Amino acid sequence: MSTNQNNNEEEVDLGSLFLIIGKGFSKLFNFIGNVFKGFFHFLISILLFIKLHFKKIAIAAFIGGILGAYLEHVNEDKFGSNMLVQPNFKSTNQLYENINYYNDLVEQENVSLLASVFNMDTIKAAGFKKFEINPVVNDIDVINAYNKFILFADTLTVKSYDFFKFKKSFTVYDYEIHNISVEATISDIFTGLDEVIISSVENNYYYNRIKYLTNENLFRTDSLLRANLTEVDSLRQVYMRIMLEESKKESSGTNIDFGGTQKNTKEIELFETDREINEDLGRISIDIGKQSEVINIISNFKTVGYEIKGITKNLIFILAARSVLLMLLFILLLDLNRYLSNYKK
Repeated sequence: MSTNQNNNEEEVDLGSLFLIIGKGFSKLFNFIGNVFKGFFHFLISILLFIKLHFKKIAIAAFIGGILGAYLEHVNEDKFGSNMLVQPNFKSTNQLYENINYYNDLVEQENVSLLASVFNMDTIKAAGFKKFEINPVVNDIDVINAYNKFILFADTLTVKSYDFFKFKKSFTVYDYEIHNISVEATISDIFTGLDEVIISSVENNYYYNRIKYLTNENLFRTDSLLRANLTEVDSLRQVYMRIMLEESKKESSGTNIDFGGTQKNTKEIELFETDREINEDLGRISIDIGKQSEVINIISNFKTVGYEIKGITKNLIFILAARSVLLMLLFILLLDLNRYLSNYKK
């Protein structure tokens, strides 16, 4: 009797469990269905809105396109050129300030000062339309900077300042490589710009002093490492001669050399020291190559710039899109005003 009762209770429990699971799935499917219904209703509402106001939207796009076509015809063609640079010694801030200064001169139409800065006549200087600088965003730069931060920071600072906090504090000035772009209405105006832009930072006494001291330290370290490497090589040769002489003595008679293991260990240690010094020399060579200048030029401005084209630069597309957006905003404001008026009633 008790066995049958237990079986019945288990069946009831299983039935309740399946019922709960079934209700859960039912609610889930209903939720997914409602989401699709809501999305479909939203899409249909947009299509109905466009259908209702299609003529107004088309007229706005047509007027904007006509105005854009006229401006495209009147405006001069634009050309662009880029330069990739790698600033050293925290000179990135100064470089950004200089580029922004040149751009301010363009916006102020200060042609005479632009001509003076870039050593050209005012006719050419009037062709400048934009100066811009942006970092070449690379997550490796963030990781490398964080690794350097860990090496020099104490343990408590590292624990309280994790990688994600460090990444948030990483600014555009902290990236390694930066892209300088110039737009102009003259295709061959870019020759010589790189020299002026770079020299405007390199002529700074502070950066030149830092460069001199840094390179002096690097060359001193390089000389010291090379001297150490020569000494290690000399010691290795001495040990090799000793081992060869002892091997000849052993071949002439039976001797037990209890110091052989120690000699082999010293030979291995010298080999490891030699390898470490060579690795340090490699790193120093890379640092000398990178920090020999205040700003390293990775690629110069091209002699003749490329013509700036594309749909995002086309005034026909831009003004047509803006006209459509303004028309949509105007229609929505009218509908909102109508709704508010009816709501009061």
